[in-house]
Amino acid sequence: MDQIARNTEKSWFLFLVFKLLHLGIHLFGFLIFLVRELKPKGKILTPFNVITLPIIVAGAFFAVEHMFEGLSTGTNVSQEFPWGIFIGFNVMVGVPFAGGAYVLAFLVYVLNFEKFHPIVRATVLNGFLAYAFYASAIFLDLGRKWNILNPIIGNEFGVNSILFLVAWHFLLYMLAELIEFSPTVAEWVGLERLKKILSSMTLGACVFGIALSTLHQSGLGGLFMMAKNKLHPLWYSEFIPMLFFASSIPAGLSVVIVQETITRRFFSHRMSESYLRNYDDIFIWLARGAALALFVYFFLKVLAFIHEKSWVHLWSPWGAWFLFEVIGLVLVPSFLFHFGQARRDRRIILFAAILTMLGIIVNRLNYSMIAFKWYVPFSERYFPSLQEITITLAIISTQLWIFRWVVNRMPVYEVPHVEEPETERTFVPELGFTMANGGEKILKKNMKEV
Repeated sequence: MDQIARNTEKSWFLFLVFKLLHLGIHLFGFLIFLVRELKPKGKILTPFNVITLPIIVAGAFFAVEHMFEGLSTGTNVSQEFPWGIFIGFNVMVGVPFAGGAYVLAFLVYVLNFEKFHPIVRATVLNGFLAYAFYASAIFLDLGRKWNILNPIIGNEFGVNSILFLVAWHFLLYMLAELIEFSPTVAEWVGLERLKKILSSMTLGACVFGIALSTLHQSGLGGLFMMAKNKLHPLWYSEFIPMLFFASSIPAGLSVVIVQETITRRFFSHRMSESYLRNYDDIFIWLARGAALALFVYFFLKVLAFIHEKSWVHLWSPWGAWFLFEVIGLVLVPSFLFHFGQARRDRRIILFAAILTMLGIIVNRLNYSMIAFKWYVPFSERYFPSLQEITITLAIISTQLWIFRWVVNRMPVYEVPHVEEPETERTFVPELGFTMANGGEKILKKNMKEV
């Protein structure tokens, strides 16, 4: 018996050593693969690199200084204007700009718009990076940085606070988008078994992410419900949360239009043939959705304005600024989108998308800075400092660098080809779609198995 026990222990020891060696070989191979992938692809001295790299370096220096010296160093925020450009622009503007991820996920995986399958991965990647970097802006805006963990670890939960809701939604939504994109990473490193496991999780993460998006998009608008006496009457309304959510849809679609225009120009070699063939149709359908969403948003803005009965303020300079935002940056782009898709003119559509993005920027800045405490004299108002602007540009530039690195290496625009077996396969509508394989239909060999 002792001999059997010794042999058993020896076998387990050899088995453990073999597994550790096997794991070590795989890790070593992965490190070699990662080092090879970290090498630059293409020219280094490009206009984009030359412009953005100094901004990133300067922004990193200012961010470190800001973290150690506190909010009073390099920022113009004050007790009167506690929200500067980090919140007013990075978060308030960045979150609706990232709305394309949940909009396209809803179109593809709930409404079954197969046309948008080739751009889902890139949109989800952009949404995940946006939320990750906008969370860093929130971190920079905190006076006591360590308090960012309070909503998670349970120290002074503050469950009655809208920010508590937004904080948890940010965290959960980033995790959902990470799961949605993770099969792409597994495919990149060649882990097919892990990819299958992650693929089984993506549909649930997608639905969960859509639900979270509808809540925290409107939750950001709910923050201003407590500032009725500080916000100009033309912008204050009981329907601010609904307006924030409604505006995130055309904002997200417009960002996707601009994003796909740029990526097609610089990353066409990484795109699948099916996407390049259907590019114009995808562009047109995105414009149709943006036109409809913008008109609905304009209609809701008019309803909110009538409900608040703020007619008297319409004949002031603030009224002219309000009309410029609502008509010039909402209604006009809506008609431009419709006109562009009717003529199938990508230039008009792109111009409408840029105009829409400008409209969202103006709208969110109106709420957080411009129309906030509108009665304060101009000389006493908040203006971002050079350091704040540099850090903000550095955050955006870093996000673009990472997006470019991922698209140049991972199969973001390449829809995997799956070999079809000779047996007859039938589509089962009840099962829907999966995200990991580029939106390929889930099939069964025959209907009897259903």
